[in-house]
Amino acid sequence: MTLQLPDHLALTAIDPKAHEDWHRLHTALTEIRADYPFARAEVEGYPPFWITSKLEDIQAIARDNTVFKSGMSGMLSHDQIAFEKEAGIADLFRSVVAMNEPDHRKYRTLTQAWFQLKNVRRLESDINRLAHEWVDNMAGLAPTCDFIKDIGAHYPLFVIMSILGVPDEDEPMMLRLTQEYFGNNDDELVRDAIEVTPQSAFEAQRQVIMETNDYFAKISAARRVNPTDDVASVIANAIIDGEPISDLDAMGYYITIAFAGHDTTTSSIAGALWALAEDPEQLSYLQANLDLIPNVVEEAVRWTSPIHQFTRVAAEDAQIAGQHVRKGDCVVLSFPSGNRDETAFDEPFRFKVDRKENPHVGFGFGPHMCLGIHLARMEMAAFLGTLIPRLKSIELTGKPKRMTTNFVGGPKTLPIHFEFK
Repeated sequence: MTLQLPDHLALTAIDPKAHEDWHRLHTALTEIRADYPFARAEVEGYPPFWITSKLEDIQAIARDNTVFKSGMSGMLSHDQIAFEKEAGIADLFRSVVAMNEPDHRKYRTLTQAWFQLKNVRRLESDINRLAHEWVDNMAGLAPTCDFIKDIGAHYPLFVIMSILGVPDEDEPMMLRLTQEYFGNNDDELVRDAIEVTPQSAFEAQRQVIMETNDYFAKISAARRVNPTDDVASVIANAIIDGEPISDLDAMGYYITIAFAGHDTTTSSIAGALWALAEDPEQLSYLQANLDLIPNVVEEAVRWTSPIHQFTRVAAEDAQIAGQHVRKGDCVVLSFPSGNRDETAFDEPFRFKVDRKENPHVGFGFGPHMCLGIHLARMEMAAFLGTLIPRLKSIELTGKPKRMTTNFVGGPKTLPIHFEFK
């Protein structure tokens, strides 16, 4: 018998505004995990879909990229699907995130070696230098700042720009494009500050992609003439099956690395500071045990869950958690839910700097796990390892805000009062 998810829970689980209000979201997800751990939803205006809320099921589906084909975003309504098609998003770029086999493996392999730990370690001194620079910048703003706007959004972006070979002076533009891309459903971040509707959101996204494509087309052309030791050169000169990759695929690769590669790290660092500002005892314990910084990195990613949802489409009938998934069904992987699964984590609603068992899915899971996982860990460890010993205190001076999105996002403001030693 099919386990049917009540409409109000189904809609909350996929609502971008609920992901802005984590109390509302996690209240619903907690009920879903308890009573409807893998359940089918049939709500007006949406294709039928399943909500995957338990860590074990999320991992099983994400691992099986033969039966469950990759999608690009959080769950979309019929109208959103139509408007996405009308905007021609699929004609502007193709991301490795949304690719399936055999393309996914071929395209992921292009840069996989570049992001291996042994190669990422070459960047360690530069990353440490940037971390010290931005912690010094934060010290210069004491005693107050909005950590996201003043510090957190910039440090990871400069790291990604150096990897791509993007000039430092283009950082304001890259930051704007990233925020507009992921914030196309957010009234405060959407391009041109237009009123957000399902149609306007995709039109805004189309314009962001077109501007980004124009920018990286110039980068790509320059790297074909004069290749350098950066990822842009790898992408610009990539060969698949004996042929240069298309502009469509190249632009998708640039966008994926430039945008997702820094936004998720920004969110996770900010999430850690938000949690520590609310729990001074955890901060004190961490400062007395700095060897726990790697644990805090993993806990920050679990706690923040910067990837909110990925969708999968069943390529054939399948059985998950005793439920029969039909070929063509859409399956929503709720990463915030999996990362609060009471059966997988001790005290899942507490930020624990000494958490040892941490099988989170904050970096995704399976074949589509984050390509830059080693880089992200290094960036976060460098920044937190530099900041935490220097902090005397940190507290919130207002209510932080989260992005309105069911796809990729996290805190968008983090007003804090802080002192350095």
